[in-house]
Amino acid sequence: MNGSVRVGHVLGVPLRMHWSAPVLIVLLAYGLGRETLPAWTPGRTGLVYAVASVIGALLLMGSLLLHEAAHAVTARGKGVSVEDVTLWALGGMTQMGRPRTAGIALLVAISGPLTSLAIGGVAVGAGIGANALAGWGVPAAVLIWLGWANLLLGVFNLLPAAPLDGGRVVQAVLWWRTGDRDRAERAAGRSGQIFGILLIALGWFSFVRGEGGGLWIALVGLFMLVIANAERQRAGINTALRGVRAGDAMSSPVATGADWLPVGRFIDEVAAHSRHSVMPLLDFEGRVSGVVELRALAAVPAGMREERRVREVATPLSRCTVATSDELLSEVLERARPGAGGMPVLVVDDGHLEGIVTSHDVSRLFQLHSLGITTAPPEATPH
Repeated sequence: MNGSVRVGHVLGVPLRMHWSAPVLIVLLAYGLGRETLPAWTPGRTGLVYAVASVIGALLLMGSLLLHEAAHAVTARGKGVSVEDVTLWALGGMTQMGRPRTAGIALLVAISGPLTSLAIGGVAVGAGIGANALAGWGVPAAVLIWLGWANLLLGVFNLLPAAPLDGGRVVQAVLWWRTGDRDRAERAAGRSGQIFGILLIALGWFSFVRGEGGGLWIALVGLFMLVIANAERQRAGINTALRGVRAGDAMSSPVATGADWLPVGRFIDEVAAHSRHSVMPLLDFEGRVSGVVELRALAAVPAGMREERRVREVATPLSRCTVATSDELLSEVLERARPGAGGMPVLVVDDGHLEGIVTSHDVSRLFQLHSLGITTAPPEATPH
């Protein structure tokens, strides 16, 4: 997600944090320390309220991590790859591969809200127990607050609108009933668009009436609208690519160059004559060894272009997205995200380059599909 930074790992999965997550936590902690705790447990010092609000905020952050960890653990247990976890305004988002079945998609979707509801129940129960044993105090109030926050998070995430978990549940159910995953994804994305617009309208109406929190509601709605739009577009691309294989979409022939050439010579002999901004490289045996981008070549100072070899500024094959010509392009693109090599896709047969699939090639297929022109061969069948 744009606007997020990597902050560590959770269960071996990269953990990222969107700027909206700490803002939300700060707002909630401020409300807890300045309004909720003084109203529930009056008579304490400002320091007590401040410390309690920080602890409550950290506990809430931990519960958000557990929510997303539940998604990641369930997905991995069902054989779905997990790329990263991002905490943001609505809790979090787990970037993962596409589940193989509707049942797996449903289990992965429901695991997060169930975890939040369980944490909420335990926290509320612990708060009631603390009250019974030691009397109503700040610890009991923080636990009750944490419990209700998690219960609210769990219920809110079950609303039937992508990218909320409830939208994933709707998507899984529609997929199971219709057998069409892409249609189910488009429907879930549409519900997310509608819900996002409603939140924006509600937030703006509240803000105009003088409620400052309305601005935050509108911002959350905007996030939902943007992500839901992206998911609908992705589903549309998957539909357009249904049955299309990498060999059907690739550009061929394509300009290549030897990876041992000096950067200056490579620019003159290969880059200057290529119509692509990313060019495949070949080793001494004529096998693909990686790709090099124009911007990487441009970053080499002019005085060093005859000293540095092009392979020194290239992306090695191990970090590229590689496919065979008969692989379904939709499945290949699942591996072609930035963290897994990105574009272009190198179409390779026994180490030898057959062609490349660029983002332009994918965009062209999508545009042809919108015109009613199919590029899939007659014998190809959807997966």
